[in-house]
Amino acid sequence: MVNDQTVSSRGTLGPTSLPAVGGRLLRCVGALLNSPFTIHHSRFAAQPRRRYVAALLVAACVGLEANTRAAVAFEMQDVTAKAQELAKTPYQDPKVQVPEWLTKITYDQWRDIRFRPEYTLWRDQHFAFQVQFFHPGLYYNRIVAMNVVDAKGVHPVPFSPSQFDYGHNDFASKVPQNLGYAGFRIHAAFKKTDYYDEVIVFLGASYFRAVGTDEVFGLSARALAIDTAEPSGEEFPYFKEFWLVTPSPAAKEPPPKGTKKKAKAKATDEPPAPPLKEMTIYALLDSPSLTGAYRFTVAPGDHTIVTVEGRVFIRQAVQKLGIAPLTSMFFHGEDTTRQFEDFRPEAHDSDGLLLSFESGEWLWRPLDNPRTLQVSGLHTVKPRGFGLVQRDRDFEHYQDLETRAEQRPSVWVTPRGDWGDGNVELVEIPTKSDTNDNIVAFWAADKPAKAGDLVAFTYALDWYGDDSTRPPGGRVVATRRDRGTAEGAYRFVVDFAGKELDALPADTVLRGVISVASKEEAAELLDQQVVKNPATGGWRLTFQVRPKKTPVELRAFLDQGGNALTETWSYVLLQ
Repeated sequence: MVNDQTVSSRGTLGPTSLPAVGGRLLRCVGALLNSPFTIHHSRFAAQPRRRYVAALLVAACVGLEANTRAAVAFEMQDVTAKAQELAKTPYQDPKVQVPEWLTKITYDQWRDIRFRPEYTLWRDQHFAFQVQFFHPGLYYNRIVAMNVVDAKGVHPVPFSPSQFDYGHNDFASKVPQNLGYAGFRIHAAFKKTDYYDEVIVFLGASYFRAVGTDEVFGLSARALAIDTAEPSGEEFPYFKEFWLVTPSPAAKEPPPKGTKKKAKAKATDEPPAPPLKEMTIYALLDSPSLTGAYRFTVAPGDHTIVTVEGRVFIRQAVQKLGIAPLTSMFFHGEDTTRQFEDFRPEAHDSDGLLLSFESGEWLWRPLDNPRTLQVSGLHTVKPRGFGLVQRDRDFEHYQDLETRAEQRPSVWVTPRGDWGDGNVELVEIPTKSDTNDNIVAFWAADKPAKAGDLVAFTYALDWYGDDSTRPPGGRVVATRRDRGTAEGAYRFVVDFAGKELDALPADTVLRGVISVASKEEAAELLDQQVVKNPATGGWRLTFQVRPKKTPVELRAFLDQGGNALTETWSYVLLQ
């Protein structure tokens, strides 16, 4: 898949791609004409008056473009050029950058190393965003180069042990003076107007995670997933350098008490420029198989939106290139057959995979902690979106005062442009602890990436708590299973809910449409029933199925008169 750049067959930016400067110039002229700018070559030999007007417009925009270029010292094409040049050379694993003794400290020791607030980037400049940095050590054994971009150029961010409070640790004097950072986090006043909260964190390999206004940190995203769950083993690319673009100033602070208010501005006065609500980060990715140039645009809010643009240069063939990978944890839920003791009824950061197909269908796959590795591929053509969702928001179902699982965010991926044919893959890994991330979801194209290819894409990540529009109709709220009443059978109890669905009276006749997606001969459907749930107001589908062989993929939804009222429930039965 590609973004709006033209890509040549050799896997580099093609000669017909629109240069950034020229593109902005055309958009500027189009804006001045107050209409979409479209070039029709057959009409370009216009009358002298038209040529004169066009010349004035172009001259005006050239001036604007000159000012813009002076203020922009680093852009996407700059990091793209670095990634392309890096791809031409063999991969070099960086030598040991972090002292070995520092990688052997405990988790509590690493957590006790805290960045001193007085060294916060942009702390005293009244910007809409601030940045703090992470200390290397423990799992974080790579150094990432940090830079700040402003109108004057690109400036490295120097490291010093004095920027950190080492708490109860006694090794501060042993830390090299020029060691460097492991990662960073961005703060903004998006939860409270008088406090800068964490919005997004970049730490470890290519991992990053964000939150909306009402959430706590949970699942993570990554730049790429390379050969995940493949026999050859997974490869983990890493960000080796970041460029933080200086944001605009935040809204002006109120004047001190006793200060006379300024006269009200006249109606002809121009209003002050609004504070920038987004921050831009550029990143350079590296790994044995590829390099990459990334641009992240972070917009905090109830739904924190992170727009990701990537241009990946393939060094050597990749069998499975996972785009927009999400990583989460599922230890146990209401449908888990436990082999352990835990006071918590449920423990997970996400409880389902949600997909939106081009056909308009929505599909929900409950997550599981399987006994063996489970990899599922759900074929998509021009996917509209997918995500790992924490749908259960009831504290009573978790009883965890420390992790507050009911406040963990969901993440929704919205592709920009046509991604073509591929699969949304779900990888479920067995785990005996909730400290392990054992769930991975990503999109992979049908065709593997070959050496010399350029893979370009853009998508938006929505970090949020709940969204009644995903799906717009009824949704699955619980899945339960036992051995039922028939020999050799399994009984499934699936609860559906939704505003319009719940409003249906109890005497409404609904039908459960159940199918064996793997093959009809794989299982026998024995019975089914749909009833109103008087306790919740929703509807319950109960059915029994006798597998003839496994695995068995089941699908079901509620129907009234040929109209689907709910998303499609999807489940893989393993014995």
